[in-house]
Amino acid sequence: MVQIIKNAKVLNEQGQLETKHIVVKDGRIEAVLGEGADVPVQDGSVQTIDAQGKLVTPGFIDMHVHLREPGYEHKETIESGSRSAVKGGFTTIACMPNTRPVTDTPQTVELVLEKARQAQMAKVLPYAAITKNELGRELTDFEALKSAGAIGFTDDGVGVQSAQMMKDAMKRAKALNMPVIAHCEDDSLVKGAFVTEGKFAERHGLKGIPNESEAIHVGRDILLAEATGVHYHVCHVSTEQSVRLIRQAKAIGISVTAEVCPHHLVLSDEDIPGLDANWKMNPPLRSPRDVEACIEGLLDGTLDMIVTDHAPHSVEEKAKGMELAPFGIVGFETAFPLLYTRFVATGKWELSFLVKRMTSDPARVFGLDSGVLTPGAPADLTMIDLDLEKEVNPEQFATKGRNTPFTGWKLKGWPVMTWVDGQVRWSEQDGF
Repeated sequence: MVQIIKNAKVLNEQGQLETKHIVVKDGRIEAVLGEGADVPVQDGSVQTIDAQGKLVTPGFIDMHVHLREPGYEHKETIESGSRSAVKGGFTTIACMPNTRPVTDTPQTVELVLEKARQAQMAKVLPYAAITKNELGRELTDFEALKSAGAIGFTDDGVGVQSAQMMKDAMKRAKALNMPVIAHCEDDSLVKGAFVTEGKFAERHGLKGIPNESEAIHVGRDILLAEATGVHYHVCHVSTEQSVRLIRQAKAIGISVTAEVCPHHLVLSDEDIPGLDANWKMNPPLRSPRDVEACIEGLLDGTLDMIVTDHAPHSVEEKAKGMELAPFGIVGFETAFPLLYTRFVATGKWELSFLVKRMTSDPARVFGLDSGVLTPGAPADLTMIDLDLEKEVNPEQFATKGRNTPFTGWKLKGWPVMTWVDGQVRWSEQDGF
């Protein structure tokens, strides 16, 4: 079947909006035609969707998410998580291996892929663990995990504490032309702490997580990446020191890329209203100086992409309070409107910049064929109503998680329709 999405606003190469008609055939983009162009007559059935001047972009790509399955289905499933993803405009998501069992065998990788196929929502790309059970003691079988469909190796959720173990992992990954993705955290500096060192911790008499806990691993791993030549990717950067180290590494040609989350761009520890666990995430919210450093790093290309680190937990778990509740917040359904409202609508960023950091840049870094609106590319598309303003209401989320610090925020620029391989997976009007 052929689909024609007419009267869509599309960003051109100069970052300007133009009205286009997008022709989709057999799950791929057939053509992107100018406003006055004649849409070619097609054999067979044709479905026409009138975008009515709404923005249509490549589907968002999120290279850092937690789908919790297998093992933590009370928090999220691959089905519920990928439904939440498409509602947020994401068409490709990469899930972390800190499940139970850990995604450290080919069988678990295959389980994730099969569950994603059954869900028929977003495309799900599984990472595999660097070490067995993410214990940092023994490397997994990288070759077998790659063959099963893993796209990279990470012990996300914990940092690899041994430099020798990380170096060995990088050598193995390099031999397979695979990336190593690192959660950077020195355990010796964080025990007993759950917020950053800073004004909030001081005010409440709490031990703080220092910036060095992240940056020490970033610096160590940059040196190991230089020695091994591996593609090294830094997870959820949150500190000024990390940004500085990554910038210096890129300047001398080390193969390092990095990501940042929306919450580390719009919130600091000084925004935390109290001991509410919906404000507890790892890395924690840092100082205003760190926020500015992350924004600057994203703008100058030190940080390559935006990810959500979508991390759902049950209401009961988060109700245990700041000290005892698990780290993490959900992110799929608020990511674009949050950043659009804070940075684009206020004139601080160009719309094209935000879209690029959520589409073509992650595709470039991880070698994906999506993230672009060009003939031949997968018809993974997101339609956004830039004028639509809504209040964040967790009860309306598609994810099982309700853990967000953005409840009640009024945001503009909400996704209203999402296609994956040319199929409408969700629309504001019709739902799923």
